[in-house]
Amino acid sequence: MRPTRWLVPAALAALAALAAPAVAQVKLNGAGATFPNIIYQDWMLSYNKTHPAVQLNYQSIGSGGGIRQFSDGTVDFGASDAPMTDSAIAAIKGNVLHIPTVLGGVVPTYNLPGVSQTLKFTPGALAGIFLGSITKWSDARIASSNPGVRLPEEDIVVVHRSDGSGTSFIWTDYLSKVSSEWATKVGKGTSVNWPVGLGGKGNEGVTATVKQTPGAIGYVELGYAMINKLPAAAVQNKTGKFITPALESVTAAAAGAMAAMDPNTDFRVSITNPGGDNAYPIASFTWFLIHKEYDDGAKAAELVKFVWWAEGDGQARAPALGYAALPKPLRPWIEARLKTITAGGKPVWTTAAR
Repeated sequence: MRPTRWLVPAALAALAALAAPAVAQVKLNGAGATFPNIIYQDWMLSYNKTHPAVQLNYQSIGSGGGIRQFSDGTVDFGASDAPMTDSAIAAIKGNVLHIPTVLGGVVPTYNLPGVSQTLKFTPGALAGIFLGSITKWSDARIASSNPGVRLPEEDIVVVHRSDGSGTSFIWTDYLSKVSSEWATKVGKGTSVNWPVGLGGKGNEGVTATVKQTPGAIGYVELGYAMINKLPAAAVQNKTGKFITPALESVTAAAAGAMAAMDPNTDFRVSITNPGGDNAYPIASFTWFLIHKEYDDGAKAAELVKFVWWAEGDGQARAPALGYAALPKPLRPWIEARLKTITAGGKPVWTTAAR
């Protein structure tokens, strides 16, 4: 039997461990857009492993819900695929920053039995289809962009989102830019009065309806189309080139848009239909919504620290998860915004380890 004297140090050490105060954990809660949920969950799990003193939680409830909870102060940060309106910002006295996180693209997907080639659409053809003025797949405005493709004399069935979504905002923002008729009659928004078509809830609902309906065309997020191996049409961009949607061409869209962007932008910018030879024209940022001023300095510092990690190391994780990374020249602009965040009137950037 081991002598009692050997048990005393061990017992004292155990008592000391019990008496030692637990390391305080900062909890950060966010809610919002469904589109970036996959990468946000990945980021938070990865970050928590190397920063155990921070607990990050994110609820995927949609852009509208994220804006609402952020504005009500029930979460520490929000997330949205559609920027807050001037009136929504005024309602919280301007206490918000829109910080781009990754890029998303929206792609036309279709169900056309007997057609194996990737279809090409001009902006005018897409607007005409969703306005209901182009009703047949054999219409010359589609056929002219697809020489050699045997398009059927079949009715086009338009499928759109039935729920409010950032995906619809991106799609209708693009159509509003390329078609004055669309801009006048329908406009842009997370929800609009669609001139024609069937509604499907979420990417899943649109996809299911398109798959079940020969002759159908709808729109879904690029990452969703990639994961589910959906056909995605090439779209003619501002320079006249037909661009197949891909992560690289979505990043190129942001790089092209930066040429016309003010460095002092609040990032509530539309990057649909940008310049650039290789830019895919139906793309957008998705944003974190962060307060300019926080009451809790510890929370603010840890949030800034996490966001800055996401803008750096986190970007490398985007392509494998179906997202387009932000162009690197955007990073200094984001850094400048994060440096303006305060708690109790004091900047938190110097407190946050970088």
